[in-house]
Amino acid sequence: MTLQALKYGVALAGIGLSGTASAHSGGEAGYSLLSGLAHPLTGVDHLLAMLAVGLWAGLIGGRARIAFPAAFLGMMLVAGAWGMSGAALAGVEIGIAVSVLVLGLAIALRANPPILAGAAACAIFAIFHGHAHGAELPEAAGGLSYALGFVMATGALHVIGLQAARLLTARSPLAARLAGGGVALAGLALLAG
Repeated sequence: MTLQALKYGVALAGIGLSGTASAHSGGEAGYSLLSGLAHPLTGVDHLLAMLAVGLWAGLIGGRARIAFPAAFLGMMLVAGAWGMSGAALAGVEIGIAVSVLVLGLAIALRANPPILAGAAACAIFAIFHGHAHGAELPEAAGGLSYALGFVMATGALHVIGLQAARLLTARSPLAARLAGGGVALAGLALLAG
């Protein structure tokens, strides 16, 4: 799957689901989908980590461009269901902050691990993000529509990160490293705060 195909798939899914969701009586599905779409976008910690996954994958290139986001999305969905079930996970906020710090450092240092190791790191970080999304399922929301929303938003953020990597490496590789440093500093601030 090419990056272009992934972008079009995310866009088409969003368009197709938005029309379907608003057609339900009571608006529950539409509300659920919109709540899920909004969740990754409303917290700087989620936003930075998800953009960073795409940016890191894009800087490495090759199979990482699909493997890292796919590992993150898959594990996030599993952990989201876990969070929706009401099961507790200790240290979620710390795990999220650490993910921002480590992903930022990986970008800043141009870390280039084997594909499986990088994908595993992304999957581990996704446990914390997914659990947080699932645990914060709004009371009136349907779990499936909500999960679809946060997966779509996360996928879109990964694509933006991939595109940013392409633009930055073409124009200024140092800018990508500086962006990673900024993400790492934000992770430190999240840990301190």
